[in-house]
Amino acid sequence: MFASIGLKDIIDIFLVAVILYYVYRVMRVSGTIKIFGGIIAFIVVWIFVSRVIEMRLLGSIMDKLVNVGVIILVILFQDDIRIFLSELGSHKSWKKFTTFFKAKKTEVEELPEYVMHIVYACKNMSQSKTGALIVIKQDMPLVKYESTGEKINADIESRLIETIFYKGTPLHDGAIIIGDGKIVAAGCILPVSHAPNIPRELGLRHRSALGITQETDAVAVVVSEERGEISFAKNGKISRNISTQGLERLLSISKNK
Repeated sequence: MFASIGLKDIIDIFLVAVILYYVYRVMRVSGTIKIFGGIIAFIVVWIFVSRVIEMRLLGSIMDKLVNVGVIILVILFQDDIRIFLSELGSHKSWKKFTTFFKAKKTEVEELPEYVMHIVYACKNMSQSKTGALIVIKQDMPLVKYESTGEKINADIESRLIETIFYKGTPLHDGAIIIGDGKIVAAGCILPVSHAPNIPRELGLRHRSALGITQETDAVAVVVSEERGEISFAKNGKISRNISTQGLERLLSISKNK
């Protein structure tokens, strides 16, 4: 049996494993990991029944279920599928193929000036317990979310960020979106994550930060209005109560990767 396995079969198995890994990541973030386990179990039983022991009747029934099940899964998980395809198409690991033969970058790169403006603003807002939600664009466009707020297109300044989120201003409840070295828009409405594993004490800002990082490759910074703590969200995961030094490091890593 195993003597007939060739290079093509090994590549085939590897590609299937990669696809399953990406599907697992997306469903883990969206809180549907139990469904993923059920799908895998069904596939294993289906292969065993129809290919190994060759039970024709049960195998044909399961073949029909697979055909219909694919359509049902596409309908039920269209948002997760969109995330999966977006991540697959814009994943930064593809850049390795274009930079493999290029000279290696130095480990210490100059930190963009606007990163420190974000850090200083978050530090001051943390001390004054001013709630804030800052989204930093990476590779994927955020035009859909920018259009929900007010276009600003201003230079990134810590005082400007603090002013936008000051409680008396009309834009303080929304998010600001930063891209290409500019504050693109403010007062933006973001998708809210409904993942079941989110701690109950996290409010709308944190859920919105998780939501935008689940649907795009953007990163988000949250300043809690109740506790004054700074949080950082990326890839649908959130790091809470981080220091300003930690925020600077996380922003520099996300910028250079």
